[in-house]
Amino acid sequence: METKILYGRDLAKEIVEKIKTKVKNLKDKGLRVPGLAVILVGNDPASKIYVNKKHQTCKEIGFNSFSYNLPEDTNFLRLKELIEELNEREDVDGILLQLPLPEKLREKSYELIYSISPLKDVDGFHPYNVGLLTIGDDRGIKPCTPKGIMYLLNHYDIKVEGKDVTVVGASNIVGKPISIMLINKMATVSVCHIKTRCVPEFTAKADIVISATGVPHLIKKDMIKEGAVVIDVGISRLNGKIVGDVDFESMLGHVSAITPVPGGVGPLTVAMLMENTLECYVRRENIYSI
Repeated sequence: METKILYGRDLAKEIVEKIKTKVKNLKDKGLRVPGLAVILVGNDPASKIYVNKKHQTCKEIGFNSFSYNLPEDTNFLRLKELIEELNEREDVDGILLQLPLPEKLREKSYELIYSISPLKDVDGFHPYNVGLLTIGDDRGIKPCTPKGIMYLLNHYDIKVEGKDVTVVGASNIVGKPISIMLINKMATVSVCHIKTRCVPEFTAKADIVISATGVPHLIKKDMIKEGAVVIDVGISRLNGKIVGDVDFESMLGHVSAITPVPGGVGPLTVAMLMENTLECYVRRENIYSI
C-alpha cells in the first residue's frame, strides 16, 4: 500500500502568505494592522523557542508583536494585572499566555486564562469560546492545533463524517477540542487517556487515529488497522532526534496516510494562531472584507 505523507509545512506557508496579503491591503487602506501580545513567564527553553517562532511569523506577516518576558518569580497579581492592561489596549487584538507556567503559578493557569477577554483569546481556551465550540457555533475562536488538524484533513480530502475516529490524549489543548470538532462533523469519536485500560482496542478499529500525548513512539504498527489515517500531534526528543507519538517508519506501506514529525501538524498550529489573531482583529474592527 502506498502511504501518503500529509505535510503541513507547505499548507502553513500558504496560509501565512494569504494573511500577509490581507495585512498589506489594510496598510494600503491606511488602517492599523493586527497586534498580538505574547506573555512568557520564566526561562523554559521549549517555550522560548515557541515564542520566538510566533514573533518571527508576526514580523513576516506584518502584525504588530508585543513581547512580555517576565521573570520566573512573577506573582499571580502582577500577571493578572498585565492581562487586564492588555485587555484594554486598542492596539492589541490577541493575547497569548504561553503554557506551561512556572510550577508556583500552574494551579492558577485556568484563572489567568479566564481573565483574558474572550474577544482576544487567540488560543481559544476561554470558557466562552469553549462553550461555543461545544454547541457547534462557529462564532467562537477555535484552539489552534485542533483547528490546524481539521484544516489538514479537509485539504487532503480525508472525510470524517461517519468515520470511526480514536483520539489518544484528552488534554484541554488538543484531545478534548479536536474530539468536539470531529463530533460536530458527524464522526464517531472514542477518546483514550491515561486511565484507558487497553488503548489498542480502540485504535485498532479506527479509520482515523489522532495521537497527542508527547510519549515517543507510543503508537505502534500493530495498534493500527491497515489503510487507516494517522495524525501525529506529539513531539518529543529521543536519542537526539525530534520524534512524534507514532512509530513513523513502521507505518509506511501499512496506513493510507500519515503526518510526519516534524513538518506535519506543528507548522499549522502557528499559522492558525495568526489566522485567529486576524479573526479577532476583524471582529473588533467590524471589518467584513480585506
